[in-house]
Amino acid sequence: MAERRFSFDGRVRSVRHAVRGIAVMLRTQHNAWVHALATVLVVAAGLLLRIDRADWPWIIVAVVGVWTAEALNTALELLADVASPQFHPLVMQAKDVAAGAVLIAAMGAALIGALVLGPAMIRTLC
Repeated sequence: MAERRFSFDGRVRSVRHAVRGIAVMLRTQHNAWVHALATVLVVAAGLLLRIDRADWPWIIVAVVGVWTAEALNTALELLADVASPQFHPLVMQAKDVAAGAVLIAAMGAALIGALVLGPAMIRTLC
């Protein structure tokens, strides 16, 4: 295979493909809408509570972690459906493990949210 050279057009196409993938995830995955709502609520809470600038990276990492897990889960599910259109117990297990990864990321994000936003809420209310 010939070596490909860097091209600006190629990078633009890559970004277009990535945006199209995000759109597919948002159109086809109900949980992506839950993540979108949670993202908006957490960012709004952080802004309203005026959390410290040093705390924002934790929020960003948590949000990005959940979105990344959801995107990889969606990709795995789509590939699994093509590879095995009929039910197969190993495909089901693979999908369950991928969904579990999203759950782990979401639970970690909730913990980070509680650790960052909790004290800010207490300061605001007291």
